[in-house]
Amino acid sequence: MKILVLGTGAREHAIVLGLRAESAEHEILAAPGNAGIGQDATLVDLDMFDAAAVSDFALANDVDLVIIGPEAPLVAGIADPVRERGIPVFGPGKQAAQLEGSKAFAKRIMEQANVPTGRAAYANTSEAVAAALDEYGAPYVVKADGLAAGKGVIVTEDRAAALAHAEQYLPSGPVLVEEFLTGPEVSLFFLSDGDTVRPLTPAQDFKRAYENDEGPNTGGMGAYTPLPWLSEQFGSVDGFIDEVTETVAKPVVAELDRDGSPFIGLLYAGLIVTPAGVKVIEFNARFGDPETQVVLPSLKTPLSEVLLAAASGTLEDTPERFEFTDDAVVTVVLASEGYPEKPLTGREITGLDEAAAIEGVHLVHAATTLDGTVMRASGGRVLNVVARGADFTEARSRAYEAMSKISLDGAHFRGDIAARMV
Repeated sequence: MKILVLGTGAREHAIVLGLRAESAEHEILAAPGNAGIGQDATLVDLDMFDAAAVSDFALANDVDLVIIGPEAPLVAGIADPVRERGIPVFGPGKQAAQLEGSKAFAKRIMEQANVPTGRAAYANTSEAVAAALDEYGAPYVVKADGLAAGKGVIVTEDRAAALAHAEQYLPSGPVLVEEFLTGPEVSLFFLSDGDTVRPLTPAQDFKRAYENDEGPNTGGMGAYTPLPWLSEQFGSVDGFIDEVTETVAKPVVAELDRDGSPFIGLLYAGLIVTPAGVKVIEFNARFGDPETQVVLPSLKTPLSEVLLAAASGTLEDTPERFEFTDDAVVTVVLASEGYPEKPLTGREITGLDEAAAIEGVHLVHAATTLDGTVMRASGGRVLNVVARGADFTEARSRAYEAMSKISLDGAHFRGDIAARMV
């Protein structure tokens, strides 16, 4: 199969690696990619926000499937014109992508679909924000309505900090003030062809910059799968997946279809397991980063087949449950000095070959560039060390041994990813 992957980050590299591991026969193209993606796919000079250019390239080069990785081109509406030219596209159209692009849209769809979620107020002014903060009480939760690269959310006991966060985003539009929900968070991905949904396996990520869940929110500093502790409340991990499929994924996909916005692609459900049951925190319209880096290495069902089925409207012909390994998989993110506030970029990265040589380990590049033969960091989250093992003790040991081989001046990473699983 000839596949074009659009994007620049670790999520896209993880997709490329998943396709490459499945079959050496795939011809994988990526635009614009990064230095790591360039080692596993052919990079092409293509603007992923230019739907006409993407369509023309796909048609001229007999591309079988276009995968749109990041949220920004999806929310911008790139999928629609490409799909209209008869090209299978894995990624929702502009209206359906508002499930991630607008918190208010997502809340409306959830309300209409009777999906369990927390109370929320949509605020246009500082006064409205303050009133909502006082109504819901501490801890305070404030979210930017639009895209904010995973950093538009604040959860704090400090009312002044919550108000200041809201005022940072109010010039660009309204914000959402939500009630605080207590419990562990879980990410669960669903493939959708606009009608049928198929679940992947759940993962848990770590949003705070520093250990013990301290520091500012980030795009994600690590993740792990599987989540055997879900069995305590749901009888089994499958029981959890079944509940979320029936109460969240299917109703949302059906409601979007009724809304005239069929969701074709990856529905990411950000969930919290409260004492009162599972509730939705947020939706994303694409694979999550860094959860993708652990979920896809666990998948035994051919990735290309199920993505093409979703893009082509034939997902009902796939198994109701895909096959996954029993391995523990852990990913740890290496971040540049100053991330997430003001990352310092351009510094040399060394030790990558030594890290990748450790058994059960592979590297996923998020923001890297080649300067001649020198690998340099080009963003905040630089790369992921992904390790698998027979159990979490082995997977974590391999991940942190590999991380110890990598050098990047001023870089930081969390040392407690999946620690509770050991």
